[in-house]
Amino acid sequence: MGKIRVLVVDDSVVVRRIVSDALSTDPDVMVVGSAPSGRIALAKIPQISPDLITLDIEMPDMDGLETLVALRKDYPRLPVIMFSTLTRRGATSTLDALAAGASDYVTKPTGLTGPAATAFIQTELLPRVKALCPRAAAPAAPSPRPAARPRVAASAVVPRPAGGPIDVLAIGVSTGGPNALADLLPALPADFPVPVVIVQHMPPMFTRLLAERLDSRCALHVTEAVPGDVVEPGGVWLAPGDYHMVVRRDGVGVRIATHQGPQENSCRPSVDVLFRSVAEVYGERALAVVLTGMGQDGLLGSERLGETGARILVQDEATSVVWGMPGFVANAGLADAVLPLPALGPVIVRRVLESRAASGARAPLGT
Repeated sequence: MGKIRVLVVDDSVVVRRIVSDALSTDPDVMVVGSAPSGRIALAKIPQISPDLITLDIEMPDMDGLETLVALRKDYPRLPVIMFSTLTRRGATSTLDALAAGASDYVTKPTGLTGPAATAFIQTELLPRVKALCPRAAAPAAPSPRPAARPRVAASAVVPRPAGGPIDVLAIGVSTGGPNALADLLPALPADFPVPVVIVQHMPPMFTRLLAERLDSRCALHVTEAVPGDVVEPGGVWLAPGDYHMVVRRDGVGVRIATHQGPQENSCRPSVDVLFRSVAEVYGERALAVVLTGMGQDGLLGSERLGETGARILVQDEATSVVWGMPGFVANAGLADAVLPLPALGPVIVRRVLESRAASGARAPLGT
C-alpha cells in the first residue's frame, strides 16, 4: 500500500504550487506532477500514473470540462476532483462536470494565497482526496476493471416490522449526490403519494441550480426549499446551501423552516438536523434514505429515526462514490436494507404504496 499519487492541473502557477505544497504535507499523499493545461495533463497521465487528479474548470485552450470528457474515454474510474469558483458560472460548470463523470468538487475562494490558502486546501481538498482513494490505487490504466468491494455484514442489516403508513421520504446525500439524485428521483412517479425532503451537501447557488436540473428530469416538482413551504405530495424540497432545513408541524399540516444554526458534522445543511426534525414530526411514518457521501452526517439522525420506528434504507458500497454516510448507518445496524442505487427507486415506491394500502391509504400528514 503506497501513497496516493496526485496530479494537479491548473493554469495558475501560484495555485498549482499552493495545492501541491498543501497536499504534500500529508504523509499519505504524494504530488507526482502538475500541468498548466488540460492537453498537457492528458499527455502526462500515462507517464506518471496518478491515483487522482485535481482539475481546474476555467482554463484557456482546453477547459476542465473538455479535459474531463476526454479523460473519461480512457480512464473511466480515475477519481477527479474539480476546482471551481463560487459563482453561478462556476456552479453551472461544476454540475456539468459532475454529470460528465467528475468524482467531487471544491469551490476556490478568491485570493487563494498564504497560510489561509494552505489551511483551506488541507481542510477542504485533502479529506476528499483521501476519501476517494482510501487505499492507494493501482497505477491508472485505460479502462481498468472495477475493484471488488467488501459487502456490509448481513448482521448489520436489521429489517423492522411493518409499521403504519409512510407519510414522508427524507433523503441525505453528499459526495456523488447530484448524479445519485438524478438517477433516483426520476424513478418516483408523478402520483407518488408522499412529499420528499432532501439534504445534499452543497454551497449556496449550487443547490438552487441542482434543484432546477432535477426538476427538469422528474415527474415530481423539485425546488430549493423556502421557509413556509407547505410539505405535501407532489413536491421535492432541497435544502438551500448554508442553511439547515427542518420540518415543523403547523396546525394539521407541516411546513419547511430553515435556520443558520451551528454546523453539524462540519456541514450546513446537515442531514442529522433534517432527520431529527422528521423523527419529531413524522416518527414511524417516515422512510429515510442515506445515499453516497463522505463522513458520517446522518448517523445520529438515523439513530433518532430508528428509535421512533421509522424505516431506513441505504445505498450499497459498490454503487456509492464514497461509502461513508451510508456505510456508517449500515454498520451501526440501523438499515432495513442495503441496496444498489438502481434498486432504491423501485423499492421506495413499493414500500410507500404497500404501507399506505395496508392502512387504507389516507392522506399523509401535511395535507
